[in-house]
Amino acid sequence: MEIFDILLTVSFWVAALRIATPLIFGVTGALLCERAGVLNLGIEGIMTVGAMTGWITVHLGGSLWGGVAAAMAMGALCGLVLAVLTVKLGLSQHVSGLGVTMLATSASYFTYRVVLPNANTPPRIQPFEPLNIPGLSDLPVIGPILFQQTALTLLAIALVALTAWFLARTPLGLAVRAVGENPAAVEAQGLDVHRLRMGAVVAGSAVMALGGAFLTMSAFNAFFFEMVAGRGWICIALTVFASWRPGKALLGAILFGAFDAFQVRLQQVVGGAVPGQVFLMIPYLLSIVALVVWSRKASYPKALMVPYIKGQR
Repeated sequence: MEIFDILLTVSFWVAALRIATPLIFGVTGALLCERAGVLNLGIEGIMTVGAMTGWITVHLGGSLWGGVAAAMAMGALCGLVLAVLTVKLGLSQHVSGLGVTMLATSASYFTYRVVLPNANTPPRIQPFEPLNIPGLSDLPVIGPILFQQTALTLLAIALVALTAWFLARTPLGLAVRAVGENPAAVEAQGLDVHRLRMGAVVAGSAVMALGGAFLTMSAFNAFFFEMVAGRGWICIALTVFASWRPGKALLGAILFGAFDAFQVRLQQVVGGAVPGQVFLMIPYLLSIVALVVWSRKASYPKALMVPYIKGQR
């Protein structure tokens, strides 16, 4: 019973939402790109460059929100590179995305070494502090879980709601969805397919970079090599799990965060009777099961990964 009691504690769900936050940013950005028909496999590198850029901006004297803006700008730049390669030039989205990941990751590590050539350990910054919103933070259960997080966690949830509204309720959002389904029909309406796709990739990449910035400016207070640790690839899987819907994407990210928080607490309950690597596998195994069960009937954008040549019918 002690194992199942873990799921009933407020601290468990506080940790689950905190762990889920970079995934919420990442899957929201990936969803924007893929809704427009572009698979962004540069996400792992974009999250890495976002983590490094946000942290180094604050370390060099910038504000925390200045670091957030810098991370988004660098993510958008990486997205622009990917958009030119895949949308304008029509190159393979798989190869281009992996190339952006390697470029962004290597550039992040190189910049770190250039700025801090003699550092044996990364300098610490003052990260975002958990909020204490009068009235809301004192609510039973929901108060500590939602309203005692950092500002970036609330921003992540707000971006999901904004993305859902944008895609479903605005003319531009409907156009973005349309270029992921039938770009020829969009062009027939006099809209620029390439411009819509490139804008979606740039915006989505900026949001992805926030996932990395959260790691260095909220979850931790420094930049470490390999700290993104595959979260970008998890976000790609979560997009499929969510059937390209923002609400389900949020649910999937929180579900993975809960799996991860659960394995940490399970290690404390079981102790050394089971190798630690088994516990580390649990969130990934459960995520695979959830992906298989819930995504079998997923309806994907029909023009996803299909380059579009202007005038093509």
